[in-house]
This record gives sequence, structure tokens and C-alpha cells, in this order.
Amino acid sequence: MLFVFPLERPLSFWMRDTILPLSIAFVDRDKKVIGIRKMEPLNSKILYQSEAPGLYALEMPAGWFAARGIQRGDRVEFLLPEDIDIR
Repeated sequence: MLFVFPLERPLSFWMRDTILPLSIAFVDRDKKVIGIRKMEPLNSKILYQSEAPGLYALEMPAGWFAARGIQRGDRVEFLLPEDIDIR
């Protein structure tokens, strides 16, 4: 799942009510990965935060980024539909 935020800022997520283990990549305005975290299911006590301001967050099944060799500093590519206003 791709989260798109209107402004670049520190991002934080939790796993309350999420039963699947996930990994999250925090991505800046230049679509550069600024951090990747493994997220523990059904845990509302841990807040997973970006290490720097981000504009996007990409959640995938746990281990997805590691299995593909994706790491901090890599760039991601995606296109947003033209009708999405992220301002």
C-alpha cells in the first residue's frame, strides 16, 4: 500500500489491528528511500517513525524489500494518477 502525504514531514505508523507482518519504506520527495523498518503485527505500543522527513510510505509484506535488495538510498519509481492532488 502506498501512502501519499500532502507535505514532506516526519512520518509515523503503528500496527494496531493489523494481523500481517509488514515492512515499511519511508520515501522522500525525490522518491529516495530514507529508511526501511519491519513492523510487528497487532502492536499498538511501537511507533515506527521515519528517520527524516518523508512524503511517501510504502507498506509491503515483511521481508519484501530485503528479498529484492532494496535499501536506504535506493530510488523507487511509481506514477500517481493525474487526478490526485497531493497539495
